[in-house]
Amino acid sequence: MARVGTKKHPAVAHVQTPERAEEIIALCQANDVHCIVGIEPEQPEDISDVLRALNPPAPVIAAPTVGRNEPCPCGSGKKFKKCCESAPTPSGG
Repeated sequence: MARVGTKKHPAVAHVQTPERAEEIIALCQANDVHCIVGIEPEQPEDISDVLRALNPPAPVIAAPTVGRNEPCPCGSGKKFKKCCESAPTPSGG
């Protein structure tokens, strides 16, 4: 998925008043976020794209894995490949 707030994928916001539109545009310009703001007095305000562009989610980091030649995390003192790596895994059902 492309990053929201770039020239290619601008953030889209719907506001009810011209004053609020100016606030959103100023906020986007101050944070180098490209946005399109529509003024729709009859619709509820929606600035979720702008908020997502200003606060992007943190990347998912994978949990560290145990190497084959490292000590086994079970505490046996053996290498992982000689201890728990070769143990049968419990079945999921």
